[in-house]
Amino acid sequence: MSPRTTVSTAVGLCALALSVAAAVTIGPADISASDVWTSAAAHLGLGESRLAPLRDGIVWDLRMPRTLLAAVCGAGLSLCGAVMQSLLRNPLADPFVLGVSSGASTGAVAVVVLGVGGGAVSLSAGAFTGALLSFGLVLLLSHSLGGSTDRVVLCGVAAMQLFSALTSFTVLTSADAETTRGVLFWLLGSLTGAGWTDVLLCAGVLVAVLGVCLGHARTLDAFAFGEEAAASLGVRVGRARLILLCATALLTAALVSCAGAIGFVGLVLPHATRLLTGSGHARLLPVTALAGAVFLVWVDTAARTVLDPQEVPVGVVTSLIGVPAFVAVLHRGRRTA
Repeated sequence: MSPRTTVSTAVGLCALALSVAAAVTIGPADISASDVWTSAAAHLGLGESRLAPLRDGIVWDLRMPRTLLAAVCGAGLSLCGAVMQSLLRNPLADPFVLGVSSGASTGAVAVVVLGVGGGAVSLSAGAFTGALLSFGLVLLLSHSLGGSTDRVVLCGVAAMQLFSALTSFTVLTSADAETTRGVLFWLLGSLTGAGWTDVLLCAGVLVAVLGVCLGHARTLDAFAFGEEAAASLGVRVGRARLILLCATALLTAALVSCAGAIGFVGLVLPHATRLLTGSGHARLLPVTALAGAVFLVWVDTAARTVLDPQEVPVGVVTSLIGVPAFVAVLHRGRRTA
């Protein structure tokens, strides 16, 4: 890792730590930064908590896991977006281009509305299964059609439309008004009810996938010149593409199963980060992940507090911020081109 990358990563980690600590203090209950530290230290075995059980529960059981899951989701979605845009050579690619989000939605709806699993399968498990089925369908279709990058994107679009139609049909024909409202809230992206199990699961997958992607950083640099150029540089194109597609699809499936479909993070953040870091993936990937983590921590904080006591789906807020931000990035890119 170059000194410049090390400095950028260190700055990003500090910004993330400060953001998490500050975000946990924000909410209806008056929680201070010292309360956050006291609670965290006690639960990590570094001291004894002096907080009342109620305040300790607000910090450790409610706000901390939700804030950390927001950070993990932001980092994961940004990472997947950066990889997909380079791998597919498409600036509009995002983590959901392979139909993973639509498949997850269908799986979640099948559990909640149709009762698939007889109560033994959770919404997250159903969403994860649906996401993997959708991605499997995309791989199968693209392989049968030649497996080129363009075919993968087109098959992803087809899978997205198919599973979106199945989700809509199921909700319209089988769900009552209350269930429809709950499903819609989840589909728009929500971190409500986040627990430590979700955080640990998603963080574990994120670390593993980040390692895989950093190990293929030079391969991604080569893909920027096209598959033929990458092959001439010694890259095993088919193998590398399959590994990276599977890694990003697995991470996206895990994130969507726990938080729903949070749009625009994986589309906008990689473009914004490239303006600061350049296109070299050894530096781009960690900085993009940290930027996405900080961004979503604050977006989720706004989503749960701006209209308190009513909560806004975090996916709605990311879209409201992401659209003008994306337009600004495009305009800046046009001026510097």
